Amino acid sequence: MRFNAKDLALLAKRPSGCFDKEGKLKICRVVGDEKLIEPRERWCRLKGNLLFLMKNKSSEASEVVILERCWVVEFRSKTDVSIILKFQSGEPDLYLEAASKPDCEAWAVALGEANSEGLRNKIQQLQRLIMEIKEERAADEARQFLPSSQVDSLREPQFTSIQRIANEPKLEFSLACKGLVAATRDRKLNTFIQVSVVHPAEHILTRYSSTEIVEGTRDPLFLTGVTFPPEYPIYEETKIKLTVYDVKDKSQGTVRTSVLPDHKEPRADVGRSFLGYTTFTVGDLVKSKEQQLTLTLRTSDGGKTVGTIEVNLVKMGEFEDGEMGHITTDAQDQKFLCFLPLKSCSCGFLSATCAHNTENLERMTDRRAKEECALVHECTAPEGLSGKDNLPSLNAVLKNPICKLYRFPTSDNKWMRIREQMAETTLSFHVPKELINLHIKEDMRRNQELKDLGELAPHWDNMRKSVIAHCDQMLSMYQDTLAELGKHTGSSFKSSCSKGEKTLEFIPINLHLQRMHVHSPRLKDALYDVITVGAPAAHFQGFKNGGLRKLLSKFEAERRNTGYQCIYYSPENTAKAKEVLSNINHLQPLISSHADLLLNSASQHSPDSLKNSLKMLSEKTELFVHAFKDQLVRSALLALYTARPGCVLKKPAVPRNSAEEGDDLKHQDHPSQIKRQDSIPHHSEYDEEEWDRVWANVGKSLNCVIAMVDRLLEKDNSSKIKEGESDPSAADCKVLHAGGDWYEQLYPLVITLKDCMGEVVTRAKQSMAFVLLQELACGLPQCLMLTLRRDIVFSQALAGLVCGFIIKLHTSLHDQGFLQQLHTVGLLVQYEGLLSTYSEEAGMLEDMAVGISDLQKVMFKVIEAKSEDFLPIITGRREHYVIEVQLPAKMFELLPQEIKEGKLLRMYPVLFNVGINEQQTLAERFGDTTLQENINQENLELLKEYYNLFTEKMPPDCLPHFQEQNDLKGLLENLHQNIQAKRRKNVEIMWLAATICRKLNGVRFTCCKSAKDRTSMSVTLEQCSILRDEHQLHKDFFIRALDCMRSRQTQGALNESDDPETGCLTDNKPTSRHFYPVALLLVSSHLLVVWLILSLALLLAKYQ
Repeated sequence: MRFNAKDLALLAKRPSGCFDKEGKLKICRVVGDEKLIEPRERWCRLKGNLLFLMKNKSSEASEVVILERCWVVEFRSKTDVSIILKFQSGEPDLYLEAASKPDCEAWAVALGEANSEGLRNKIQQLQRLIMEIKEERAADEARQFLPSSQVDSLREPQFTSIQRIANEPKLEFSLACKGLVAATRDRKLNTFIQVSVVHPAEHILTRYSSTEIVEGTRDPLFLTGVTFPPEYPIYEETKIKLTVYDVKDKSQGTVRTSVLPDHKEPRADVGRSFLGYTTFTVGDLVKSKEQQLTLTLRTSDGGKTVGTIEVNLVKMGEFEDGEMGHITTDAQDQKFLCFLPLKSCSCGFLSATCAHNTENLERMTDRRAKEECALVHECTAPEGLSGKDNLPSLNAVLKNPICKLYRFPTSDNKWMRIREQMAETTLSFHVPKELINLHIKEDMRRNQELKDLGELAPHWDNMRKSVIAHCDQMLSMYQDTLAELGKHTGSSFKSSCSKGEKTLEFIPINLHLQRMHVHSPRLKDALYDVITVGAPAAHFQGFKNGGLRKLLSKFEAERRNTGYQCIYYSPENTAKAKEVLSNINHLQPLISSHADLLLNSASQHSPDSLKNSLKMLSEKTELFVHAFKDQLVRSALLALYTARPGCVLKKPAVPRNSAEEGDDLKHQDHPSQIKRQDSIPHHSEYDEEEWDRVWANVGKSLNCVIAMVDRLLEKDNSSKIKEGESDPSAADCKVLHAGGDWYEQLYPLVITLKDCMGEVVTRAKQSMAFVLLQELACGLPQCLMLTLRRDIVFSQALAGLVCGFIIKLHTSLHDQGFLQQLHTVGLLVQYEGLLSTYSEEAGMLEDMAVGISDLQKVMFKVIEAKSEDFLPIITGRREHYVIEVQLPAKMFELLPQEIKEGKLLRMYPVLFNVGINEQQTLAERFGDTTLQENINQENLELLKEYYNLFTEKMPPDCLPHFQEQNDLKGLLENLHQNIQAKRRKNVEIMWLAATICRKLNGVRFTCCKSAKDRTSMSVTLEQCSILRDEHQLHKDFFIRALDCMRSRQTQGALNESDDPETGCLTDNKPTSRHFYPVALLLVSSHLLVVWLILSLALLLAKYQ
């Protein structure tokens, strides 16, 4: 790019008012984390996208920076006053340091808006503002010259809204056809209905949804209904168009409902033919006496009648009679075409993978039919379940619901209605952002603690500098990620297309709520919830070296052999060090505040207040003292002393972490063995018993305070008895004098307590920080990368857990048995994994297993919401998190007293995985399934532990539908036998674990790689099995109901090559992707042999 140097020089010398911003900044170039030179002060002037750098205000510009194809990185800490300009061209970054934080923020905003993209956004904003002003002026001018009647007509038309229950669909109806006319007399029709909506204000036809395809009859009765969600703009004046099509080419298995515009007839080559259409208004249906319309279907020219169509208004809670004989007698004749499931693969037909998954998943149906085990109803729909009280808090979590309506026959020839709902959750982004913010604060606090270690020997000091440099780099990465997530707009979930994006790696994949609301003729309404989410895994980092389970084990083995460079502390000891630091930061301010309250009570001469303050001070101080009652603190203090320059030991000893680690340290060339002859007064001698004395001084100081308070109260009581009925004015004077006397006697003791506590805190903080220094130094940079990977996986798992807990709490607020179980035992959270143990998915399973196991350190707390913001609040640190769930006041009053008082609620996560795809076939025949077997066995023990706690603490009548012949103990034993059997693709494990979870009032999760194909197949099979076992679904309609729920066609106007979840356009490709081009393989005979073996294996897996 060429510039005129003279023009630029003239522009730089223009008066100050001509520039967008100017001022002094310290500037240098940065490569990576290293500054090429020390920052130098420059006078900076910003004009448009040009940044002029000058030595002083009157000198010429020494450099011009063009602010294009660059972005600003602003540091979020309160003390940092620097920003960095990063360039896409790869040239060194530009470091800019301001004089103050406000000046730094002002420069960051100005530089961010200086490029052409920022200018373009400003222009667009101004254009929109101008258009709005013009429209308002034009409307005002038109009204000045029109009569009042015409002015009223110009206003927006008023439409009649449909009155429905809050949070319920506005309109739902079912469809059936009779007497359809075929082109040829002998042909049996394969029909479906396409539903379109004509909005009264716009008069534009919009395709809305479609039914399933009913095959082989001229009188089809469609099981899939039509539902309009609460937020959909539908009125009584809205017209609905119903178009009936006949699918001719059944081999295509597709109906192109979004290929052609609405006003054109479909061509014959698209696999369907137009039969007829009809229209009606919503008002006609709502106001009809029987809430049913019988409409005539006509051809496009409106002349020929080709049959009739029945539209029945559906209301959940009311029963539908009639025509059961019609559907049951024709059940054998009416067939159903199966399409892709709700979260389907991108091909236009059911792939070989989906068909293979279906074959494996449906094995469990035989077992369910035999045992017919009753499942626990998620909710019996008590009064107020859908009321307005719980809507704000639930709507803060769920958004963009997609509803589907079905009607299925029962075994006694009655109709039951099913409403299926899939909803996104705002927690997909809220929880990770809160968690990253906590990580940033925790890491900044840790870095400061490392800096506060004081003077260290050169070896340890260099180690500390290296650790802090790496930690600062990771901290910057967390800050950049949080900044990028703050800019995110659009959908509230991460699609599978984005699972490899770095900026979204903390976000769970496809986190959704899958809810089935069942209304049966003879049973109470029931809700069944399943949370679907992609397996928590670090997709961006990849799985070349395995997942967390393998990486952590390998890292721990390597860390034991670090030699003399650092001291090895076990993971238990490092976790203990973090716990001690957390207790210090929590308890020290509490003790100080209670000590101040004690002095305040003494100054006021209030005996009762003095007793309460002393009680609280004693409790917190005892906890404080107990926190340091550990050998780790003693050994860490000794190790820290040996790391000081010029250390001299009274008793030469190598610092030990524990008895079992002493042998390892004897073989290390530890720096503690090095002694210096010079003596530094601060480190002249080290007494190993000094810590015991310092630690014990806190308890002794507290005992002195307690003794003094007891003495003062005793004197006060005796003086009151002696005075009796003395002069009141004299008594008041004595009280005032005694109050001052109390304060004067307690003040030095309290100060001594604080001083002793401060000395303990200083020593303990430094020693525990030294332990953390060893943990980081022994494994740089792998330690930090593993921490990052674990944080990523945990963030994804936690977002799903918080969503599941909130949904479960809302649906079970009226279930006193569940609430008692929640605060007495805890909540069972069962994850159903469908990952294979082959290739990358084995690494995903390892990540997922560690992430779900880490959820055990999460506790929940329910609090009353103080504002309209009902999103959960996350507090804590990496080893211990507390999630505060906010409820409105009316809902909060329904909770037991224990939960209202803030009792922490425990989580018991368990994971059972069974691979079901072709890759699992390869793993079982040519690979290893030990990982899956170990995970299932470990989590079975955790499930048994929860069951034992449940039976010990809960009464036996708390389980609804408890059957002696098929009780929980029997189910657990059956699950144990199936896990020990080690059968291939034993899907029995999945349904047994799911049944136990529902019986124990747990939360269900279903996961696969992306929460699409395998997840949807599993969820729909589980839903239909529940309908059969719990709600008497007609046995002849099980497969049809399953296919109906899996039908992608019923979602609406979707092209078969458009993936609704990914938003990607894909071509129709053959399912057999293992037939590679033979010409490329003929280059080598070895490649040809490998190709033949792989092809044969995949064919065997397909047709097994």
